Amino acid sequence: MAMSTQPTVRSSHPRDAGSNEFEQLKQAIHAKLVEKLDLSRLGELEGDSLRREIRLVVEHLCDTENPLLTRAERERLIEEVLDETFGFGPLEILLKEPDIADIMINGPKNVFVERNGRIERSSVVFRDNDHLMQILDRIVSKVGRRIDETSPMVDARLPDGSRLNAIIPPLSLDGPALTIRRFGTNPLSLEDLLNFGTFTPEMVMLLEAAIKARINMIISGGTGSGKTTLLNTLSSFIPDDQRIITIEDAAELQLQQGHVLRLETRPPNIEGKGQVTATDLVRNALRMRPDRIIIGECRGAETLDMLQAMNTGHEGSLTTIHANSPRDAVSRIETMVTMAGVELPMRAIRQQFAAAVDLIIQVNRLQGGPRKVTHITEVLNMEQDTVVMQDIFLFVQDGVDEEGRAYGHFEATGVRPTFMDRLEQAGMRLPTNLFAARVLGP
Repeated sequence: MAMSTQPTVRSSHPRDAGSNEFEQLKQAIHAKLVEKLDLSRLGELEGDSLRREIRLVVEHLCDTENPLLTRAERERLIEEVLDETFGFGPLEILLKEPDIADIMINGPKNVFVERNGRIERSSVVFRDNDHLMQILDRIVSKVGRRIDETSPMVDARLPDGSRLNAIIPPLSLDGPALTIRRFGTNPLSLEDLLNFGTFTPEMVMLLEAAIKARINMIISGGTGSGKTTLLNTLSSFIPDDQRIITIEDAAELQLQQGHVLRLETRPPNIEGKGQVTATDLVRNALRMRPDRIIIGECRGAETLDMLQAMNTGHEGSLTTIHANSPRDAVSRIETMVTMAGVELPMRAIRQQFAAAVDLIIQVNRLQGGPRKVTHITEVLNMEQDTVVMQDIFLFVQDGVDEEGRAYGHFEATGVRPTFMDRLEQAGMRLPTNLFAARVLGP
């Protein structure tokens, strides 16, 4: 007589949370959960009440499907099914780890994270490309974006403020690729950056006075150098009674002032219409009576409108750009201004820049992960065809320690900014020896 056999998922212990048995059991419970849901009744519940109600159903299904589960396996299974139902599936466990700065997903089976400045492989995996696409669709749909074959690239944001970039087949050959830059619900404070040695108290004194005196600033840096974090932190010095308008591709700035208006660009729809660019938003913002305009990042034609805004009564505006040094920042801005399609000679572009921008704050991610403000540089004027600049504070790298992390010291160059009279007119009094040439410390 042939003996009947039970499915593996009902009769054995899952070896671990990533095993085939565990995944099969999770899929079976999730499928039965969908069958059992009373959608008409669930519509009356929301938030924690809804999650508690669903949890009771999942607990019952776990006990029915596999009563041999250990307590730890059962709890892990329940949480993962709830994450699949309400959250972002396997991503949830990574999003809950506060020390992860970046999540890099190269297809469903290759997930990497940056933890404490180092990239390492994660044990988290997705079932297949379809599973990863389901999670991605859930993320982008919540912020009114879409991703499909006609629009295979997207920038979006997660509920905690983290920034997501995704690209899918056919452009990505090994399955959907996601990159998540973590910001967290609690942005880093000024004290945090001081404790990390990003800059020194002397440098903060100058930057605080400059922002309150409406000095125009550009924060320059490479990918992952901490430009947005620094912009968030410095924006805390803007007085609370000023009207601030922020313009971003994917909203990630977390300003604490009471009078902030947040604008976000919009990609074209499936017919290729309806796109709203950063240039459109900058031009519209100028009609909205802003005291300051903050552009999350200048990437193209909006750079010209930003410079003109800085030159025409919107002093104290801020933006970030991708560049590796203050001098490189000037070249990048020249290039981006030409993208506006306006026929301007290079000398005129440089004159616009020199008249609009007062300070360039260069932030770099050094070897091993530490992020430092490496230059606070004043933009002076034009001499012939060259933009003249002078460094006020510098970071000098001394070497690399046994753990592969760069270390060094900060210096005051001895240069006194030419905009000191503007600071004094705004009531900002700085110590007379603040700019004396010396080593500032770690």
